[in-house]
Amino acid sequence: MLVHELSAAECEELLARSDFGRLACAYENQPYVVPVHFSFDVERRCLYAFSAIGQKVEWMRRNPKVCVEVEDIRDKDHWTTVLVFGRYEEITDAPAHKGARETAQELFEKRPEWWYPAAARVGRRESHAVLIYRIRIERVTGRRAGRDRV
Repeated sequence: MLVHELSAAECEELLARSDFGRLACAYENQPYVVPVHFSFDVERRCLYAFSAIGQKVEWMRRNPKVCVEVEDIRDKDHWTTVLVFGRYEEITDAPAHKGARETAQELFEKRPEWWYPAAARVGRRESHAVLIYRIRIERVTGRRAGRDRV
């Protein structure tokens, strides 16, 4: 198997064609990883997401340094993975966030049923308040593996 480092452009290509990853955050030395749906804004170098307010949002409010892992796995010998390191920011109703809200909305609407699962009920509980957030990308890394078949 051959594994090689991806360029920033190759990392962005995977982010552009993906909408699902795993978000890692930490609070008081405890890591927390959850699946998330996102939309990549190549122009502004950020990921937009929509979420119910719960543990991940509370933790990211306390520690905005986060990481998102995105992968494309064909099989055990052919895979690509990208890590996004960045900072969590909430997109509020404030006038200063109007452009970001509009951009997020446009990106979300390209994905069918973009509001799931953030707006869904959890078990028997009623749905929570929801918010839009972004991860401002500070750095990306990635690797790709492949094996030539004989």
